Amino acid sequence: MSPNQATADVFYTALKSLPKAHRDAVLVRIAGDRGMRHDLLDLAVIAERRHESARPFRDYVAGKRRP
Repeated sequence: MSPNQATADVFYTALKSLPKAHRDAVLVRIAGDRGMRHDLLDLAVIAERRHESARPFRDYVAGKRRP
């Protein structure tokens, strides 16, 4: 396990161990932070689309240039 994963596990375990009202307060605070909210939204989209097929970025750009 990498140091980043270990740190994430510690924080995740601590968050899960809080009573629901406290956990909700932490999540509301995180969601209220503009930068963290955007990070969370990006991660949610990544998680949702993880199993979709991908295509190279160059192919995407080439498709955008065509009328």
